[in-house]
Amino acid sequence: MSVTTTPSTTRTAPRRLRDAWLALAGLSAVFLFEMLDNSVLNVALPTIAHDLRASTTALQWVSGAYSVAFGGLMLLFGAVADRSGRRRTMLVGLTVLAVASALTLAVDSVGELIAVRALMGIAAAMTTPGSMALAFRLFDDEDLRVRALTVVSTAGLVGLALGPTIGGFVLAVAPWQVLLVADAPIAVIALAGIRAGIAVDRPDELHRAPVDVPGAVLGTLGVVGLLVTPTLVVDGSAWSAWSTGVGTVLAAAGFVIRERTARHPLLDLRLVGRPLVASGLAYKAAAGLATSALSFMVTLQLQSAWGWPPALAAVGTLPQVVVLLAGGRFVGPVVRRIGLGRAAWASAATVVVGLAVFSGLGRSGYPFVVVALVLVAAGMRVAGAVAGASVLSGLPEDRTSVGAALVDTSSEIATAVGVAVVGTVLATLVGGALTTHADPARAAALGDAIAVAGVVVTGLAAVLVGLGLIGARRTPTPTTTTTTTPPITQETDRV
Repeated sequence: MSVTTTPSTTRTAPRRLRDAWLALAGLSAVFLFEMLDNSVLNVALPTIAHDLRASTTALQWVSGAYSVAFGGLMLLFGAVADRSGRRRTMLVGLTVLAVASALTLAVDSVGELIAVRALMGIAAAMTTPGSMALAFRLFDDEDLRVRALTVVSTAGLVGLALGPTIGGFVLAVAPWQVLLVADAPIAVIALAGIRAGIAVDRPDELHRAPVDVPGAVLGTLGVVGLLVTPTLVVDGSAWSAWSTGVGTVLAAAGFVIRERTARHPLLDLRLVGRPLVASGLAYKAAAGLATSALSFMVTLQLQSAWGWPPALAAVGTLPQVVVLLAGGRFVGPVVRRIGLGRAAWASAATVVVGLAVFSGLGRSGYPFVVVALVLVAAGMRVAGAVAGASVLSGLPEDRTSVGAALVDTSSEIATAVGVAVVGTVLATLVGGALTTHADPARAAALGDAIAVAGVVVTGLAAVLVGLGLIGARRTPTPTTTTTTTPPITQETDRV
């Protein structure tokens, strides 16, 4: 398959990265938005809670609504993109993102903010699945493809690492709405770069099989129900909690049945059951769960429990930023030294250890928070690359796009679960609105509740790592070297 960076019917693949700079800039902006959005928002949660008088449960959904919409709809829009065109779907999603970001200026209640966040999650689901595929399609040369994917993913990593710091300093001089409105110019940059630099999909590159809409609906209902049920339990709505829980189980069962019997399933469950795929998804989910939960808990502990201003709290997260940005050079050597499978479970286990440090010792002082941030960041830096590589290496070559969507979906669902678990525990033990100026007794109670939430999340992450280990042990030892191994090794070396 040969492609070009300018829309035309005759495509000549670029011979250098700089020849496709417009397209790569647009695709990098897409990943920057995806990773920057939630990370920059976390530091503003206490300020949002104060300004909008949001309860802990509502604050949980300010962050979780985005992840629920993103994770629940990603597979659907990935299938839509394969049929109607990846470029077209991405351009529509970026337009929705720009509009949703601008709507933040009109928000004056927490309910409206949650609705805007959900709309932004829908936009992310429309843009993310095709972004890696489009970067891959730009080039014919294998080395250029790997380098292009590295450029795009690095932009997202920068957003994830610098988001809290940027958010803290912005909050020192501007209202929190600025953080979300900033997504609009990023969307415009991405839209311009992709429109000018990515060719329109040819008809012969698109699938003609119908989209499994019933499967998509059932899957989305299952994810949403999974996150809504704990909130209803905390609120004391017994009947609503039970009915939602039963509905979630029925939706999940219906999704499995549908995907096993549909002629054109949204997700071929046989692929998910492959050992390398199952273990890689478990490790990726553990890393996503830990990273989102720790970010949420550290923000609340520094600002709401300890009374740090946003700018100082942003400085407090810098150790994590340093590890995320500097750790990439060590990924390749680690993989070469201990192997892909061992690197995957070891890095995921490091994330669990970091969470355990925060849960047990985080209240004792900031140095222990630093240790937790460094361990989780180091583990996530390696797991983010090798877990995805494990999934892709366990799939047929013509299913790597499905694999990429699975990796992103598992990460986003785990992110939403992490925030939901922490929010639910805090609402149960503390309740009420979170403020940046809590009285000493409430601050102490909040610190204790955060520690309990950390223990719960640590247990969940440990279970995921255990499931990954079980799945990996079922992996047969390969007797031949496949053509996909070299690219994976190169990619992990350069990420």
